[in-house]
Amino acid sequence: MNADQPAVSMMPTSPKQGTAPTLRIRALMLGERINASSLEIGTLVSSTPAAFRVHAGLAAIFRYGVVVLIGLLPSEEKVLVDNLKSRVTGELSPYEEEIAQVQLCNDEAAETIQPGGPICLAKFSDDRLLLVADALAKSTSLARDERRVAAVFDVIEPFARELAEGGRTPRRRKGILQLIGNALLVQQRVAGRVAVAEKPDVLWEKPELDRLYSRLEDEYELKERLDTLERKLTAVSETANALTDIIDTQRSLRLEIAVVVLIVIEVAIGCFQIWSGTH
Repeated sequence: MNADQPAVSMMPTSPKQGTAPTLRIRALMLGERINASSLEIGTLVSSTPAAFRVHAGLAAIFRYGVVVLIGLLPSEEKVLVDNLKSRVTGELSPYEEEIAQVQLCNDEAAETIQPGGPICLAKFSDDRLLLVADALAKSTSLARDERRVAAVFDVIEPFARELAEGGRTPRRRKGILQLIGNALLVQQRVAGRVAVAEKPDVLWEKPELDRLYSRLEDEYELKERLDTLERKLTAVSETANALTDIIDTQRSLRLEIAVVVLIVIEVAIGCFQIWSGTH
C-alpha cells in the first residue's frame, strides 16, 4: 500500500478468508448545499468533488450538501462536520446518513460488491475511494429526496380521495400550489445539483475504473431510483396541476354566475325605475 493512502483497520472476516484491511465510509447529508470554495481542511486530493486528506483518511465534499468521510475516527468526523457547519445552507436535522465498508481484495479482477456486504477493492487508491464516495453521496441524497416526495404523496392523497369519493375539490388552492413547488424543488435538485445520471470526473482520467463504478451504480440502484423518483415527481405535478385547473374552472364559473346575477339585478332595478316613472 502506498504511504499516501488512508490508514486501514484490520477487521476479522471468515476463517477461510482470514483478515483483510477494511475502511469505514460514512456519508452525511448536512443540508441543501455546502460551499467548499477556499476550504482548507487538509491536503487537496481532488477539486471535483473537493476532497482532502484529513489525518489518516479522506473527506470528500459534494456541493449538493453531502460530505463523505473515509477512514476517520468518530472524534475526527465530529470535528470536521462542526467545521463545515458554517458553510452549509439549509442545514438538516437530523442528518441523512449512509455507511459502507470497503475491503482490500487480492487483485483488480476480484473487485466485487457483495449484496449487503463490504465493497471489495483491488487497492485503496484515491481514485477508487472517490468513486465509492460519489456513489454513496448520490445514494444518500436520493434517500432524502425519496422521503420528501413520499411526504408530498401523503399530503396530496387526501385531495385526490376527496375528489374521487365525494366529487368535491379541495378549496385550499394555496396548499396545492405548495405541493407543486415542493415537487419542482426536488426535481430541480435531482436534475441540476445532484446530477445522479452523470458519471464522476475521475472516470475521464481513469476510464479503466468504469466497470467498478457500474457495479457501484447497480449496488445502490442509482438509475432505477432516479427513474422511480422522476415518475413520482411527474405524477405529483400532473395531479396537482389537474386539481388546480379544476379549482380555477370552478372559480371562473362562480365569477360568471356572479356577473349574470349582477346584470339581472341591474335590469330588474332599471325595469322597476321605468315602472315607477309611469305611475
